[in-house]
Amino acid sequence: MKINKLRYLSAAAGIATVVAGSVAAGVAIAPMASADTSTSTSAHVVGQRAKSFELVGKQTSLEDLDLGRAGISPGDQRVIHEDLYRDGEKVGDHSVVCTYTHVDPAALQCLGTFSLPEGQFAAQALLHLPAPSYVDVGITGGSGDYRNARGFVRTVPAGDTERHFTVHLK
Repeated sequence: MKINKLRYLSAAAGIATVVAGSVAAGVAIAPMASADTSTSTSAHVVGQRAKSFELVGKQTSLEDLDLGRAGISPGDQRVIHEDLYRDGEKVGDHSVVCTYTHVDPAALQCLGTFSLPEGQFAAQALLHLPAPSYVDVGITGGSGDYRNARGFVRTVPAGDTERHFTVHLK
């Protein structure tokens, strides 16, 4: 069960977010995946049709906060930060905070922000354990070129500290 929780929290960091969490987990970096650049994030989202692009998140920090009763309890948090890559080049970062809202079965409310050169966008999800193989996290808004952003981010764990994100913008 602990491995499923860690995997799910890794998927959560992709929110974001993380979500994500990253959205995000336990510690070992997997090899970096190449991301599709056929739809570059430098293209303006505002006033355009739907598009998608891929990012790879590599966790740089993780902190579990035991804020209530000893052990996991409602209100405890997991705070994750990761660097974002496209084609092996660092292009931004992602932070996510997941808060336990229920323990048995586990549920976490995760809020995350993706920061890229063109602007930022936020994503959130209510996550339930045990972990699925991927999590779709709703995009709730943004700034800069992402000021009208809507859609979702599919986050897939790729090891304990790496996540693959496919951002689907409408």
